[in-house]
Amino acid sequence: MERKVISSDEAPKPIGPYSQAIDAGPFIFCSGQIPLDPRTNQLIQGDISAQAKRILDNFEAVLKAAGSSLDRAVKLTVYLKDLGDFESLNLVLAQRFPQNPPARAVVQISALPKNASVEMDLIAIKGNG
Repeated sequence: MERKVISSDEAPKPIGPYSQAIDAGPFIFCSGQIPLDPRTNQLIQGDISAQAKRILDNFEAVLKAAGSSLDRAVKLTVYLKDLGDFESLNLVLAQRFPQNPPARAVVQISALPKNASVEMDLIAIKGNG
């Protein structure tokens, strides 16, 4: 099976030795994203809703570069520093995935890169169909 590195200038540059995404088989595997502004590579300001929206926008840019879209997401994993943010997170995800949302896991963790409050990784199916 071939694998292809995917990158987008409309998403934050990796902050370590990893690719924004990998195209392999029928899937696009998106690396974990924290709420970084793609222009500055700095954490955005705002509550968990603003941070979750930024991450999803970053995924959308990477998936677009891969010829796919957020609508093709099949698995989303969310890492929260505070499970008290769970309901606000759910509201954002319900807006972004109003029908047929991806499978999902949400876990609380003790720390994230750059002291972020949330990180997500995502798997999507190739294509826009």
